[in-house]
Amino acid sequence: MRLDDEQESSHFEVQEGRGGGLGGGLGGGLGMLLPLIGSRFGCGGIVIVLVIMVVMGVNPLSLIGGGGGGQPVQTERPATGELSDVQRTSLKVLGSTERRWADIFRAEGQQYPPPTLVFYSQNGQSGCGAAQSAMGPFYCPADQRIYLDTDFFNEMESRFNAPGDFPIGYIIAHEVGHHIQTVTGEADRIRKAQQRVPEAEGNALQVKMELQADCYAGVWAARDTNLMEAGDLEEGMRAAEAIGDDTLQKAAGRRPVPESFTHGTSADRMAWLRKGLSTGDPAQCDTFKGAI
Repeated sequence: MRLDDEQESSHFEVQEGRGGGLGGGLGGGLGMLLPLIGSRFGCGGIVIVLVIMVVMGVNPLSLIGGGGGGQPVQTERPATGELSDVQRTSLKVLGSTERRWADIFRAEGQQYPPPTLVFYSQNGQSGCGAAQSAMGPFYCPADQRIYLDTDFFNEMESRFNAPGDFPIGYIIAHEVGHHIQTVTGEADRIRKAQQRVPEAEGNALQVKMELQADCYAGVWAARDTNLMEAGDLEEGMRAAEAIGDDTLQKAAGRRPVPESFTHGTSADRMAWLRKGLSTGDPAQCDTFKGAI
């Protein structure tokens, strides 16, 4: 990506200190986390989180009973010169998403409220509970923040064979996509629909939310015409393929179980990212057509 001329976002925070694992914020370790995940994504969501932990070399049993004993998490906003290269790259990506989505919202007569990007190391705290590196980057609608342990990008390269700077952009822009769903009311509409249907159908709606966020990531990249350079599309496709539910389950030595998917297959994730890239039109990202 051509990021040299991109202005870094000022909407960021850095959390320092460790809260003693997942239990540091929730007071119950994995035993508290799994019901929360289950209530949001169903049992399939729990399976996916555990699979991702195994793939990333984390023993889920080590998270049980992790309450207390850690240092409190403190949030600050240092000068950008004190940040790592990958953090500054992330902020350039975030700044680019702010400008592109502001243009889109302005065309509809609306003002875009940007999210805040929170950097943490291994363990942090979010408005949705504990943040843990094994969970990967995530968006918390309760505080409209994106939580990111930048070591995840090392995992993308070393474990998932998805190197390059475009995967950084894709993943951050995907989480920004969830922010778009929140501020437009789409996320709330889907959550209510999930409560009215059986678990399998609820998981299917969750997949559609994730695929829409992939498409929104493509829209961002398509609209920043100076951003893309040779090889970026291939990097993005490799990243989308690497984090498909079926690929993750196979990597963990499991047979893919479509009923448990919460993010979509590798093929679906690549297809919707490509659709956003080819159209640059968020209206083309309606993954829910005919579903609700």
